[in-house]
Amino acid sequence: MPLLELRDVARQYKMGQIRINALTDVCLTAEEGEFISVMGPSGSGKSTLLNIIGCLDRPTSGTYILAGQHVEKMSDNKLAELRNHFIGFVFQSFHLLPNLDALANVELPLIYRGIGRKTRRQKSCRALEAVGLYERRHHLPSQLSGGEQQRVAIARALVGDPAVILADEPTGALDSASGQVIMSIFQRLNRERGITIIQVTHEETIARHARRVVYLRDGRIEKEEEITKPLIAEAQAKVQTVQEVGKN
Repeated sequence: MPLLELRDVARQYKMGQIRINALTDVCLTAEEGEFISVMGPSGSGKSTLLNIIGCLDRPTSGTYILAGQHVEKMSDNKLAELRNHFIGFVFQSFHLLPNLDALANVELPLIYRGIGRKTRRQKSCRALEAVGLYERRHHLPSQLSGGEQQRVAIARALVGDPAVILADEPTGALDSASGQVIMSIFQRLNRERGITIIQVTHEETIARHARRVVYLRDGRIEKEEEITKPLIAEAQAKVQTVQEVGKN
């Protein structure tokens, strides 16, 4: 059984008397431990698809099965529980709280779960170590580069031990060196921890760090491509994960 499966999923929005088809007849599966990139022009439905996969939105029609559960039939409370325990999110604009340091930002999902302070702190420190930012754990977002802020966001997604990480343009606001760091981290998490990663990107070179690329156009899957030799993030990125990679 695939980790997640979308069957004939459609998503429509109404704007007055106008009906907009954001997604139409989308069929997609992801096996456990896959690394998938979703590409397409602006307005192709990439973010809508990611929101449905992440249980932030519901399909208008069709079937979505996640870990054997029919998501489209779940209550809002059940969806929230599934998100909190199964999925980690990484966004282009980081979404860090400016008045909290890196460690406190990473702890937030565990607070919502009711995890005790000691366990919360230990897990958050380990997540920051995984992205090479333990030494900067007490820095505010304003004291971190863009690449470092995104790594904090990845640690926050990672701290809950998710089966899936969903990333919406994770390198879109970063320079190329910082983007390589992010791809290096994603590849390592996918390879060493078996975390399924689905990222939306408009950059072909970023997309080809994954093992499969799904191309969307006008709300439909136009084609899929298996990447037999994914691009490997530059070796120097492994060094940069524990260093400042430049202000953005």
